Amino acid sequence: MTEQLGPGDVARAAALLRQGGLVGFPTETVYGLGGDATDGKAVAGIFAAKGRPHFNPLICHYPSAEAAFADVRADDRARAVAAAFWPGPLTLVLPRRTACRVDLLAGAGLDTLAVRVPANPLALELLHQVGRPVAAPSANRSGAVSPTTAAHVLEGLSGRIAAVLDGGPCPVGVESTVLDLTGKGAVLLRPGGVPAEALEALLGRLGRALPITAAAATQSLRSPGMMLSHYAPGLPVRLAATQVAPEEALLAFGPALPGAAVAWNLSPSGDLAEAASRLFAGLRWLDAQGAARGCTGIAVMPVPETGLGAAINDRLERAAAPRG
Repeated sequence: MTEQLGPGDVARAAALLRQGGLVGFPTETVYGLGGDATDGKAVAGIFAAKGRPHFNPLICHYPSAEAAFADVRADDRARAVAAAFWPGPLTLVLPRRTACRVDLLAGAGLDTLAVRVPANPLALELLHQVGRPVAAPSANRSGAVSPTTAAHVLEGLSGRIAAVLDGGPCPVGVESTVLDLTGKGAVLLRPGGVPAEALEALLGRLGRALPITAAAATQSLRSPGMMLSHYAPGLPVRLAATQVAPEEALLAFGPALPGAAVAWNLSPSGDLAEAASRLFAGLRWLDAQGAARGCTGIAVMPVPETGLGAAINDRLERAAAPRG
């Protein structure tokens, strides 16, 4: 049975993690599926619980930048970015230190590690009490829609993990931005909760990762969240919809298209922050309601590519990718 813990049960959640158990916990982005990153069995348990490919690295979570930089080598750029955006929805990919405590499986055997300091106070309290880095991908089965509430975690992982720590809904609603600082140039591996424009204001122009089709084909990914078919509901997803059929569910943005069997509006006013926070909940709701009403798919209205729109469109592109 999966224990359901509340904000007053952080000590219990920390004890389970130190004992090698898996615990779902809230961050400002989505719920993470935490395991002791120094314990190879716990890390393997994360992959098993999610059904996650072993070549897809995990993000390791820390209570402070100082704790993170004990396991990775941080240059002046990394320290400047951390000072500006941590705690917050930003993951840095940096070279592992020789004495890095994190099990190699958490980094998919690479010489780099993805690290971040989350902004959620409950997550920070948990990380302080655990006293070790916590590897934590999103707390869902691999390829499914990411969870933004404790109930979402239980829908996919109940009985597969030790506990879930309920901290309420996640305010950002899309995963962290992932920035690779292992080379001379800074490379944006995954758009997310920190807009690329904010990073470029500090670092200058960012490089961009391989297209997701090429990245997935290499089967050696430097970042979490770069699998091709990812964040996918059960119903097929159709992007850039300018009209909707009566047998389709509609994921709307701004004034909704008429005629859908069922609709979820990310933001009637066109607010990208609101849209990001409602994205995964909307995909889950449309998938369930659409299937119940016999819908053949989910039509998605266009979302601007600026700011958080880049992260939203990245998730939608993966949700619409061919299943294989």
